[in-house]
Amino acid sequence: MESHDTGFDDLEGVSDKNRLLAALLAFCFGIFGAHRFYVGKPGTAIAQLLTFGGLGVWAFIDFLIIVFGEFTDSRGYKIT
Repeated sequence: MESHDTGFDDLEGVSDKNRLLAALLAFCFGIFGAHRFYVGKPGTAIAQLLTFGGLGVWAFIDFLIIVFGEFTDSRGYKIT
């Protein structure tokens, strides 16, 4: 298997996605799942899109999780 250096991607538990951008996307477009598309979770992003962010509840909870630094990307790495 070939190894490659991609910066923050290789650090265990650290995502290359930006937490501030994810929080802004969740706040402004959370009911459309924009923040989930951004972090590479298209399945749940589409679910949010179809349910208008769980009628806003799911999107709001995601926003809080992002703000408190516990939201993860598609690989399970925390958004920094």
